[in-house]
Amino acid sequence: MRLKLRTFARMNITFTDWGLIPYAEAWQRQTERFDAIVNAKAAGEVYENLVVFCQHPHVYTLGRSGKENNMLLSEQQLKTIHATLYHIDRGGDITYHGPGQLVCYPILNLEEFGLGLKEYVHLLEEAVIRVCAAYGIASGRLPKATGVWLEGDTPRARKVCAIGVRSSHFVTMHGLALNVDTDLRYFSYIHPCGFVDKGVTSLRQELGHEVPPDEVRLRLENELRALLRR
Repeated sequence: MRLKLRTFARMNITFTDWGLIPYAEAWQRQTERFDAIVNAKAAGEVYENLVVFCQHPHVYTLGRSGKENNMLLSEQQLKTIHATLYHIDRGGDITYHGPGQLVCYPILNLEEFGLGLKEYVHLLEEAVIRVCAAYGIASGRLPKATGVWLEGDTPRARKVCAIGVRSSHFVTMHGLALNVDTDLRYFSYIHPCGFVDKGVTSLRQELGHEVPPDEVRLRLENELRALLRR
């Protein structure tokens, strides 16, 4: 698999694109890098922060605090839509990943960037808000509802980006999922992030036309670089 690497040496961050990758493989690779950073920190050894971009085949992930009944399909029904379900070690409830969705997994030592966990989540949200703004889409935060929302304080509230992270010893994994050109029908099979009264959207849905995925990825990378440099 060809990897696209960009290194920002000053902050010791490597940006990489894993392409379309099965969720289980990406989770294993994330965990290996996460453990390596945690162990290197403890031993006072050199390590490298990593920000991964990728896409997944149809998959649902249920976080530690998620409720089983937020998945509305049986195991057999999941097979009919060519999707799988994983119980994983991030925060948050259930969400969907699939083709046309830009997933970003920063595996970072937050201490190196002077960030607490809440500040870090706020930073991820801010990066996506800026990307949306670049396309003329007004988005923002919703109290007690992590992620990036459109018209969040109205009955038309809809989420364009879900965020769920794991942190241990100030090292992070998992991250965000931004709907670019996602098949939104797959969200109808769950209560996204546990909500039953809010919708889901994508950049294409809002703009009414396709958006080049690589363009969105580069915009998000640039925003993350800028915010992490502060």
